[in-house]
Amino acid sequence: MTALSDSVLAEAADGFGTPCFIYATSAIEERIGQLRAAFGSRFALSFAVKSNPNPALLGWLNRRIDSLDISSIGEMRLALAAGWDAARISFTGPAKRADELREAIAAGIGLLIVESVREARAADTIARAMKRVQPILIRIAPDSVPRGFGDHMAGRPSAFGIDLEDAEEALDGICGLPGLSVQGLHIYSGTQCLKAEAIVENYRGFLAIFESLCARHAIDPRTLVFGSGLGVPYHDGDTPFDLAAVAEAIGPDLDRFTTAAPFRHSSLVLELGRYLVAEAGYFLTRVVSVKQSRGTRIAICDGGMNNHLPASGHFGMVIRRNYRMHKVGGEGAPEKIDIVGPLCTSIDRLASGVELPRVEEGDIIAVHQSGAYGLTASPIHFISHAPPAELMVVDGELRDVSRFFDEGADTGSLRLRA
Repeated sequence: MTALSDSVLAEAADGFGTPCFIYATSAIEERIGQLRAAFGSRFALSFAVKSNPNPALLGWLNRRIDSLDISSIGEMRLALAAGWDAARISFTGPAKRADELREAIAAGIGLLIVESVREARAADTIARAMKRVQPILIRIAPDSVPRGFGDHMAGRPSAFGIDLEDAEEALDGICGLPGLSVQGLHIYSGTQCLKAEAIVENYRGFLAIFESLCARHAIDPRTLVFGSGLGVPYHDGDTPFDLAAVAEAIGPDLDRFTTAAPFRHSSLVLELGRYLVAEAGYFLTRVVSVKQSRGTRIAICDGGMNNHLPASGHFGMVIRRNYRMHKVGGEGAPEKIDIVGPLCTSIDRLASGVELPRVEEGDIIAVHQSGAYGLTASPIHFISHAPPAELMVVDGELRDVSRFFDEGADTGSLRLRA
């Protein structure tokens, strides 16, 4: 994906301060184009709001992708405020409360993804009280996932969805609820996969489950959601998977599937989060001081784990590895250094022994792949630093799209010099 230049990153840091996140819409548009080119019309595209719920980003995505997937009523409110029609939103999550179900159904949510029989019954009661029939998808938790997924939720105890082994009885009960209209199925088995052959095998497993369950329960599926699982290369040594190879291998399977009688009118939806936006974003943090401690050089920065928990290795990693990063405007021979944040805990560490051109006080460190699960996944209230700015580059203009700022603060945009 197209990278932002160091001159743009420096301008962002100098113009809006650090720490901050910066998102390049051109890179997201490029990724959307790659997906459309690879899959053609086989998949509609859905964005998982939990990966980056910035309202300006949600507004920009409207009319560029087909739908949004939310995981809380707060995310639904953000989406509606950003101009999205509730009918183009789906709602997943294993712990939807009654008030959330009530508000979502009243708003006309397009698809409610039910994750248990209990949740289906609760939604049925609410919908009937409103004299409505709520369209739903039933989420299935598969019993296996191919090797190669960084995090998976198949074949093990999981809060998400109905276990495939229990699906027969559960679907019989859900399909008979009068306040609900079963529109199809939803499967998400794993995430962060960089192996094309594993992605293809995973999708073939989805197709087999969809085919079997729809046939046995007389479901006429209008929508079938594929949890994408598509990974991004966060770390040195990671190799991006070949999107064209995935599309070439799975394309014939999808075509055969959608020409079969039960699925001719089915919309296949690819639900994406990090794969759409992660590589479009950078986290910028400035070095406050540098110290030598017991043989190790340490750069102490103004932003760390409080702003970017995943980069610290505490968001799904089994073995901590440094995110890709660089010193903005950096030149010279690489030296090993630890990069830490401002928090009063030893786990606030953005890099261990990373090799960068010599780092000094005042330098800016740019952490790559930070457009997804950055600010939204972080403990921003720990020791009460002000939240970082969020910036977006749109058509050559650097805009302040921060969600959090002091009332009356001066926010705006900056025309880029580069």
